[in-house]
Order: sequence, then structure tokens, then C-alpha cells
Amino acid sequence: MRLDKYLKVSRIIKRRPVAKEVADKGRIKVNGVLAKSSTDLKIGDQVEVRFGNKLLTVRVLEMKDSTKKEDAAKMYEIISETRIEVDEQEA
Repeated sequence: MRLDKYLKVSRIIKRRPVAKEVADKGRIKVNGVLAKSSTDLKIGDQVEVRFGNKLLTVRVLEMKDSTKKEDAAKMYEIISETRIEVDEQEA
């Protein structure tokens, strides 16, 4: 499944165009490598998303096209959620 679609379906990011924009700005890594919105995700991949001053790292557990909230919560496991200092963002 494409990265932008996964982020939308799993509700990590609410809208697919926003997920595409975030990826295209270089704020998403998959398994430690910068990812484009078209990157193909697999179960077990580690996805790191930078939201302003927050860094969210999740592991992909399931791939579904379902949009139910209950199903979305089971699609990934949060590995870490950390706050980034302003100086680190600029580096």
C-alpha cells in the first residue's frame, strides 16, 4: 500500500493530500530512509513522521482499506513519540 494512503487510512494523518505534502517535504522516513508519498509499505516497516515539534515513530502491523476508527487503531503500534527542540528542527 502506498505511504500516503496508509497514513490516511490508519488516521495518522487525516487527509491523503496532507500526507502526500508531508512526505514530499522530506518529513517522513521508512526504515530510516527518506520516503516519498508513493513508497510501498509492508507489514513490519518502521515509519517516522515529523509533525512540527513532534516525532512519531510507528510500526506497521496491518494493511486494510477500512476507514473504521476501531480498525485504524489496530493498523500500527506506536514505538515512540518524542518532542523535538527548536534547534534540532533546523539541523
